[in-house]
Amino acid sequence: MHALRFERYVALGDSSTEGLDDPDGQGGYRGWANRLAERIAAAQGSLLYANLGVRGLRTRQIRDRQLEPALAMRPDLATLFSGTNDAVSRGFNPRAVLEDLAFMQRALIAGGATVVSFTLPELTNVLPFGEWLSPRVHALNEAIRGACAGTGAILVDFAAHPVASDARLWSEDRFHANALGHTLISHALARAIGVPGVDDSWQRPFGDDAVQLPRESSARWVVRHLIPWAWRHARGRSSGDGRIAKRPHLAAMQVE
Repeated sequence: MHALRFERYVALGDSSTEGLDDPDGQGGYRGWANRLAERIAAAQGSLLYANLGVRGLRTRQIRDRQLEPALAMRPDLATLFSGTNDAVSRGFNPRAVLEDLAFMQRALIAGGATVVSFTLPELTNVLPFGEWLSPRVHALNEAIRGACAGTGAILVDFAAHPVASDARLWSEDRFHANALGHTLISHALARAIGVPGVDDSWQRPFGDDAVQLPRESSARWVVRHLIPWAWRHARGRSSGDGRIAKRPHLAAMQVE
């Protein structure tokens, strides 16, 4: 069976899709979606790519703000990851997340796109107080799995792979992947869609010689990351307020 060729890739989502915390060296963020686009372009020789991801958005906001522009670009490949901001909100409704994800997946598939979504890994050993969030992560993952099962979207189930919970994949805020984490995500997604030359090595646990990143104490993490986040949300604000997508239109992906 021949590998699929993709001409137009559109990424929908929140801060993960935007690329936090994978600096591009120019004041912005690279991220797994860029890295995936680079892999595809390198394998094929060309690819048009747009990234609509904006930090802070919940699933319904992604549906309302990103689906129509995405469909207008007629993608033959779309990635859709959301739900983290829903899971940490007071009004978390897994059923609503499932319905919104399924709605977007069906619309993109009906438009001719191969659609890929993925679950969150277990975060108990990544986040301080991660045991409190764990039931919500499990509920979110069940919603993502349910949406994919109902629509035929490709699911990359990171929750089923212990390596995805390795703290060395996460940035100091412990909410976002670091460069190594974004690289692993792009590798897994490339494998899932059959990019030539990509294997299953991303699933293997890291050895002890993998890069070790310094970790903040729980108290310092609360002061630097949790309190500012909680204060912002208490005021009804979002980290995405006033932001636009970093790559709102299809453009040729440059491969270095």
